[in-house]
Amino acid sequence: MHKTAASPLALIYAVLIVYASLYPFTDWRDQGVEVWAFLLAPRPRYWTGFDVAVNIIGYVPFGGLLALSALRAGRLDRPLLFSFLCASVLSLCMETLQSFLPVRVASREDWLLNSAGAWGGAIATLALERLGAIDRWSNFRRFWFIKDARGGLVLLATWPLALLFPPAVPFGLGQIYERIEAQVAEQLADTPFLDWLPVRDIELQPLLPSAELICVLLGLLIPCLLGFCVIRPGIRRLLFVPLYIGVGVAATALSALLSWGPGHALAWLDLPAKVALVTALILAPLLALVPGRACAALVLLGLGIHLGILNQAPESPYFAQTLQEWEQGRFIRFNGLAQWLGWMWPYAVLGYALALTWRHDTKN
Repeated sequence: MHKTAASPLALIYAVLIVYASLYPFTDWRDQGVEVWAFLLAPRPRYWTGFDVAVNIIGYVPFGGLLALSALRAGRLDRPLLFSFLCASVLSLCMETLQSFLPVRVASREDWLLNSAGAWGGAIATLALERLGAIDRWSNFRRFWFIKDARGGLVLLATWPLALLFPPAVPFGLGQIYERIEAQVAEQLADTPFLDWLPVRDIELQPLLPSAELICVLLGLLIPCLLGFCVIRPGIRRLLFVPLYIGVGVAATALSALLSWGPGHALAWLDLPAKVALVTALILAPLLALVPGRACAALVLLGLGIHLGILNQAPESPYFAQTLQEWEQGRFIRFNGLAQWLGWMWPYAVLGYALALTWRHDTKN
């Protein structure tokens, strides 16, 4: 049995599917129809190629990850059937639960397309395994990464996805203080517990250009330092820096493109962001010389500064407008796939870095 990042990635993907399928989790009620009625419902009148593509593509990675997890575990003789059944049952459960959500529509076609997407993803994984690509990846992983790198690889793989949900500051993931404060106040409204909520002495102030520069810089350096925690020292780390930062820039540009249109894909690249980007490309190769344990400590330090500065600033009006488009407009299908990743990714890295530091301490 091999340890593989496919298993935790499949679990994360399943959780995101549940969130995306049942969002916004409000106004649950019995709508007076049988929960299985959608299986026998007439074909929908309005059906677009976008709906077909999203339902298929959305489950392709899930099916592929399930098949890869089964292959690496070595306990299942039929990974294709395993991945198909798991994905199909999950999709069927989601469609059934959508019968209790007035804002969602349970659909037999969605279930069938989701199942087909998972089947295709599993077939693609098995084909890659037959061609030897899985073994080549295993050899590549042993050459590039330390032995117990699974958690770090999962976090590295999810960082570009977290950037797809537009942050108020470029690469500024984890800005949740103002939203949590508002949500808690809303839940405690008309209750005596509202008086227990701490009241800020002053309103949150917009970030100065210098503070924005620091946030963008740390937002780029922290993922690089995370990579250095699991990548073996040497030329591998130097090659990793421009590649991974390039992936982050591409994901941020894609987010801006989806939000404001192709002409604004680089609108986020203002002067502080440009300076931070160039500085990160200079500093990160120097930090590549730092040992893995020290990199974990630098991740903790960087996250403390990054989250401290970022959560002292309010969300800008332009960001609030973009957020409304994502949450209520044409991006609602992708809302669950990126929003929570963008909010929680830094805190997951914080826990991982603490675990690495504790592990090193117990070994010494």
